Amino acid sequence: MGGDVIVVGGGVVGLTTAVVLAERGLRVRVWARDPAEATTSAVAGALWWPYRIEPAEEAGVWALESLEVYGELAGAPRETGVRWVPGVHADTRLDGLGAWAARVPGLRQLPPDEVPGPYATGLAARLPLIDMPVHLAWLRGRLEAAGGVVERRAVAAWEEPAAAAPVVVNCTGLAARELVPDAGLRPVRGQLVLVENPGVEEWFTAADAGAAETTYFFPQPGRLVLGGTAEEGAEGREPDRATAAGIVARCARIRPEIAGARVLGHRVGLRPARAGGVRVEGVRLPGGGLLVHHYGHGGAGVTVAWGCARRAADLVTGRAGGAAEGPRP
Repeated sequence: MGGDVIVVGGGVVGLTTAVVLAERGLRVRVWARDPAEATTSAVAGALWWPYRIEPAEEAGVWALESLEVYGELAGAPRETGVRWVPGVHADTRLDGLGAWAARVPGLRQLPPDEVPGPYATGLAARLPLIDMPVHLAWLRGRLEAAGGVVERRAVAAWEEPAAAAPVVVNCTGLAARELVPDAGLRPVRGQLVLVENPGVEEWFTAADAGAAETTYFFPQPGRLVLGGTAEEGAEGREPDRATAAGIVARCARIRPEIAGARVLGHRVGLRPARAGGVRVEGVRLPGGGLLVHHYGHGGAGVTVAWGCARRAADLVTGRAGGAAEGPRP
């Protein structure tokens, strides 16, 4: 099968980019080494928030574009996996955020007596919370409705997809470390615990950008997602029992009922952080084809997916600026 573009990588960045390209009228194939449910994207707690991503100014713009899309998709939560959910970002101040924060509806500073736990500051917000297994399946369905296809296929060198299409988009995340190669990529290990929800209806985070241990919980359909860790350079994908116990204990200090919740499972993902931040850049391959790099989204791939995908698609189609692709629940 031929095509105009091959997107390498089947996580949220790859699938969203493929959707944008297909809806611009291009024939798109996704080559995915792993099924979507086995990607780092599927592990994500997936609260919209620009977390651990650079460059900050561009990321803020991409995040706001994506926020607009997710806001529309939240109109059909069962299909898209996107819901509006209220919650609190503890240990965070408005004046410490970027310019993007002024454009987030309802984001407000809380008085100290309204901040849960031992924290003196915090922000209240109502934000998109995405159920990633549902959302990834929805993205694939939207891609296929636009004529795109997803194929299970690993890539060892760019010559392989370049022989099958004139344009290749690299959405391989951490795998770009070897494939590009890019020595600036490093894993940031995140471990989560899934428990039965004991009645928690709001999300909570207390995540210092430089801390290896974080505290957050997200109420997802059928489960409560507890986190977490942000271990720079750690490669291990096996859950650690002591780490899991620490996660539960930290979350229970905010909501004591979590301590007795039945554990449903454990998850580990490796966030693809990159020195210098996200790379969105087009380069020419020796045979004349176009290779668009689109990787290095750190801990905010879901948050910036739509805005960043449009920038990558602009490089493919030769457009300047953004585009008007919108949600189609």
